[in-house]
Amino acid sequence: MRERVLEDTTRILKKGGFAVSDTCNIRPKSFDVVARRGDLVLLLKVLVNIDGLDGETAAEMKALAAHLDAEAVVVGVKTRDHELEDGVLYLRRGVPAMSRGTAHDYFVEGVPPLVYMGSGGLYVNIDGDLLEDARDDEDMSLGRVADELGVSRRAVSKYEDGMDATLEVALRLEQIFGEELISPVEVFDEDDAEGETTADEPEDETERRVFTILRDAGFDVVPTERAPFRALSRESEETVLTGTDATGSDMVKRARLMSSISDVTRTESVYVVEEKPARDSIKETTIVEVGDLEDVEESDDFLSRIES
Repeated sequence: MRERVLEDTTRILKKGGFAVSDTCNIRPKSFDVVARRGDLVLLLKVLVNIDGLDGETAAEMKALAAHLDAEAVVVGVKTRDHELEDGVLYLRRGVPAMSRGTAHDYFVEGVPPLVYMGSGGLYVNIDGDLLEDARDDEDMSLGRVADELGVSRRAVSKYEDGMDATLEVALRLEQIFGEELISPVEVFDEDDAEGETTADEPEDETERRVFTILRDAGFDVVPTERAPFRALSRESEETVLTGTDATGSDMVKRARLMSSISDVTRTESVYVVEEKPARDSIKETTIVEVGDLEDVEESDDFLSRIES
């Protein structure tokens, strides 16, 4: 089921004009694919049950998204014992989640969801200015509208000030005034960006050396535990996917995946190894010996070495 949902979601994104990375085929993993359309970059995870998104994975998704100038999103099938509804946005651990139908409407048709699942039921955003204008046009007092809705006068005043309403109340308001008063839900809230992960600092000596070199050169190094790379290293506008913790066939698989991700995210990709590598690169991922980086002092020096 999960693989089918992933295939469907990838197909939806491509239909919507997104470039999509290779599927992340390592475990554990914080995301399945990365996709880009213009300036919109998605870090996407597929789950059959969206309640399966644990805190550590959500934290890493949000941190990676923040440092990649991307948006974290989950596409799933159900929550608890019922299927996700199309046109409804869900939120799990601060990450927006949606059905395949909602993903198609939003990413292909450009139609955002109008409803979100909140504590206690379905809610919508009321356009307070439109509501106030409609009430003035009909010369209806707050009290009269409140009586029609079966809510308090204070609640109607708050709707006009921008407070969200239950779907039932919103539909009743539109029926009273004969106007559309519901505004689309903001799928990605810019204020929700977070940059911290739950990953521990490395115990491996090579990784510690690499992280120290990068930090001394001015990079902000964000360790990961569930990504195909060991860290995101960022300095100013430059971001480097950094791998260090694998050898042999596992390194090749990770380096290839890193190359695909860096192509979509428009970042650099480097794999640092303990001993002199047999080749200089795997696809677009540069392979470099840690000893060759010991004299790096500035970020530009490091970047020139991995770009050469």
